[in-house]
Amino acid sequence: MDNNNWMQQLLMLGIGTTSVMAEKIKEAGDRLVKDGKLDPEQAKAVMDDMVQQMKSEQGNWDATMQRQMRNMMQDLGVARQSEVDELRGRIDRLERQVRDLENKMWK
Repeated sequence: MDNNNWMQQLLMLGIGTTSVMAEKIKEAGDRLVKDGKLDPEQAKAVMDDMVQQMKSEQGNWDATMQRQMRNMMQDLGVARQSEVDELRGRIDRLERQVRDLENKMWK
């Protein structure tokens, strides 16, 4: 299972949800202006405030999702990339040592 792909899909879902909400807010603002309940400047200010708040919450959501995914993967025993990289380095060093010892034996 490609864990990074999983996390990317969840993050994209959150971004998509934010985009849809921003569009709905814009539509509601346009409707209020059309109905004469808000002037265009008020509608723009309200919309900008709401979109900014959503973006802020999106950042918090992203961080929360990443933290939860890391915790879940740790609970499942999935190694972090840094751990895998460290093990690869250790294997490379051991293979080099074995080759060196084999070369010494044959000389």
